[in-house]
Amino acid sequence: MLPTRREVIRTGIAAAGVTLAASAASRAFAADAPAAPAAAKPTPTTAAATTRANSKPGIGWIGNGGIARYKANFGPRYGDVVACCDVDKNHAAAFAKDFSGGKAFVTQDYRKVLDRKDVDVVFIDTPDHWHVKIAIDAMRAGKDVYCEKPLTLTIDEGRHICAVARETARVFQVGTQQRSDERFQKMVALIHAGRIGKPRRVYAVLGDTPQKGRDFKTASPPADLNWDLWQGQSPRVPYITERAHGTFRWWYEYSGGMMTDWGAHHCDIAQLAVAPDLPGPTIVEPLEVELPVPFVHGRPMVDNAYNTAIRFNVRVAYANGVEMFIRSHMKPFDFNADNGIRIEGDDGVIFADRIRVTGECVDQMKDHPLPEDMTRTFISAPPEEVHHRHIANFFDCVKTRRTPTSDIFSHVRNLTTCHLANISMRLGRKLHWNATAQEIVGDEEANSFQSRQQRKGYEIA
Repeated sequence: MLPTRREVIRTGIAAAGVTLAASAASRAFAADAPAAPAAAKPTPTTAAATTRANSKPGIGWIGNGGIARYKANFGPRYGDVVACCDVDKNHAAAFAKDFSGGKAFVTQDYRKVLDRKDVDVVFIDTPDHWHVKIAIDAMRAGKDVYCEKPLTLTIDEGRHICAVARETARVFQVGTQQRSDERFQKMVALIHAGRIGKPRRVYAVLGDTPQKGRDFKTASPPADLNWDLWQGQSPRVPYITERAHGTFRWWYEYSGGMMTDWGAHHCDIAQLAVAPDLPGPTIVEPLEVELPVPFVHGRPMVDNAYNTAIRFNVRVAYANGVEMFIRSHMKPFDFNADNGIRIEGDDGVIFADRIRVTGECVDQMKDHPLPEDMTRTFISAPPEEVHHRHIANFFDCVKTRRTPTSDIFSHVRNLTTCHLANISMRLGRKLHWNATAQEIVGDEEANSFQSRQQRKGYEIA
């Protein structure tokens, strides 16, 4: 049974420890996997936090690019980097030098990291299309996992990874660090406390796509890049510089564009706030879509150009009467921000982004504070840097075997809304979603987009 709203408030907002904040509603969904909410709660595990003599977990870092390097400012404070892996040899070698003093094992094959007995936890910072395969293999190898968002590339991958999470009971933190951000925690708490009345409308504004381009040229892959391994499950194609590294997210073959890149953050928080007791939306409808290349039956007809949607406005309806509009742009609103979440209720409005949370209900907190058990996480819970706080929470849960702030089950459920939005935009039509049956009602073609073809040798087991 799903928790009540009161339980959401009391357990979701509560701090995970003295210095480690839990998110506003993550506990609410730890027992909720997409296909079988009642059976989804993982069995507690008593596995040791580390097998190493110095009591610090050994970290295997898979994917050693930009976001990994940023997070490595914090992760090695709690464990030792003992293995580095990247299909780009240069990335892995530089990462090992900078974050292990050159002592870490270096490889291009993530399986060699998972085989190591000195690796207790893995960080997965690869492109999106590799997340689920590596994470499943890591959990089955007995490792705890911190994986970047968006966790999945398809809805079907969410079902697979939730099943393995239940099977293995590993500690798993998704890198949606906004759940550890006091601004968004405060937004969720105020809404759950009824401070804007009944929520009616949400605007999740993700921002304009920063990369646009086409007519890219094929070339020979760099000598230090294993291009076949980089592609993994995705269709094998000639190497194009713009497909790899930082621009992978503008191709549906590897990611979901802004809809999943920023939607994994803002749509996640919005649904925690306004639909905490629901298994998902009922309707997903594209009101405005601009795709950069022609699409036929949901497939791009050009293979040398970015293909994810560059402008969009998608209406999402929930059974409780709330509507969410997932937008790429602010106009006609003036939020004085590049992106953010605006939630309108019968008695007020609240807005939050990574700089501030504003609204009359926020101003009233001075004279009308929230209950203490809902505000513990707002009192400058160290670490101050949000990524650091999220990583610290993960390592605390590795020790205690608690459920992390951004649990796998609620993340998958909320991310499914973004995947449905992408399917609706690619096909150009309204979708009716049955979350219990995990089915797009009466639309066989749309349902085919719930999964992707698995290239031989890279299948999800």
